[in-house]
Amino acid sequence: MVAALAITQTAGYGVLYYAFSVFIPPMARDLDAGVTALTGAITLSVLVSGVAAPAVGRLLDRRGGRGLMTGGSLLGAAAVLAWSQVRSVAELYAVCAVLGLASAAVLYEAAFAVIVACFDPVRRARALLTVTVVAGFASSVFLPLTGLLTDRYGWRQALVVLAAGYALTAVPLHALTVRDRPGPARADRGAIVAGALRERPFWLLAAGFLAQTGAVSVMGVLLVTYLIALGHPPVFAASVAGLLGVLSVTGRLVTTGLQARWRVALITAAMFGLQGLAAVLLPLAGRSTGGAVAAVVLFGLGFGVATIARPALVADRYGTAAYASLSGALALPITVAKAVAPLAAAGIAEVAGFPAVMGAVAAACAAGALALVAYDRQGNVGGAPAS
Repeated sequence: MVAALAITQTAGYGVLYYAFSVFIPPMARDLDAGVTALTGAITLSVLVSGVAAPAVGRLLDRRGGRGLMTGGSLLGAAAVLAWSQVRSVAELYAVCAVLGLASAAVLYEAAFAVIVACFDPVRRARALLTVTVVAGFASSVFLPLTGLLTDRYGWRQALVVLAAGYALTAVPLHALTVRDRPGPARADRGAIVAGALRERPFWLLAAGFLAQTGAVSVMGVLLVTYLIALGHPPVFAASVAGLLGVLSVTGRLVTTGLQARWRVALITAAMFGLQGLAAVLLPLAGRSTGGAVAAVVLFGLGFGVATIARPALVADRYGTAAYASLSGALALPITVAKAVAPLAAAGIAEVAGFPAVMGAVAAACAAGALALVAYDRQGNVGGAPAS
């Protein structure tokens, strides 16, 4: 099952998320639309997935992942196929809203809920690492693949190929390999969720990951632009920014390895702190090649840590019975931050310059680290049993 989820997550992120950036230039030409309008469509998709996350979480807790992830795969493939036929920006926005629903049902949050429900803590950590490491290469695989398909067949036919490939991969793998596990009575799940929402630790988790997710989103969107503004050639800027994906895998490996010695919250807080230091370093030393690379390496080590730390922390404190519901509740504000933060940062850059943006990124990383340190000091009192 872990291998199947690793494959479907790679395909899901590649087709439902990363491919969009490749299609922006030809869509802009064919739909007679600006880049900003088209970018708004993928932003809508991210927001819809966040809004749907709490309901998806409740369904996962109640019924398990097989039916939901299989249906989500079918919906995602159908939406990508419909995307190939859009003739206006309005139709694109409608398709991206459906893509957001499909993403909520099949991407990391849903996959993590299945893993948490099916594995004990030791095997859970390994399974989460395996899925995120493999899926971490989605951009490396699907960006060039999508570019090749678009160059050879055009963007509309490329989407037809991607839709067919995703359907043939994700639908049978989800249907045949994802295991359902009966959940507790609805009243028990509701009591766990209600208790968590009344606790300070839950909101410390939410604050910590919300702040850091916003910072990561800003760097992911604006890093290349800032490196060019610092005087680096575009090819160098793009190449250095590309390190973030590789380093995110490294950070996940390091974090998982350290869990045998230190608590997850403190490891994650340290990684967030390194990212804050990197954001401070970039305006100070980023004009040199070595300084730019050093800053990106430091930031990249924490780039994917939150992905595996959040499910571990939620499951360790509150158990697995209502994990998906709690994860969905956390995902809503975090996903909104992911969608909105780059837009806010772009506005700050226009008014106050990129150093101010880096200052805001550093402050957000520091806030995230402090929130997790405060969470760790709360201990595990009041948490649910492990399963």
